[in-house]
Amino acid sequence: MFKVTKPEYSNKTFRMPNDLIDELEKLAQEKQVSLNQLVIQCCKYALENLEE
Repeated sequence: MFKVTKPEYSNKTFRMPNDLIDELEKLAQEKQVSLNQLVIQCCKYALENLEE
């Protein structure tokens, strides 16, 4: 059976270096995704590939 789900989100504030923000914004625009979605994907990838 098909079930519509909605992921839960929370708001947090993080400080990042300006040059990193600039790079992320540029990449998000190039890939036509939101900055938020790009940061989520980057964080998930980093956690899944973290050295033990």
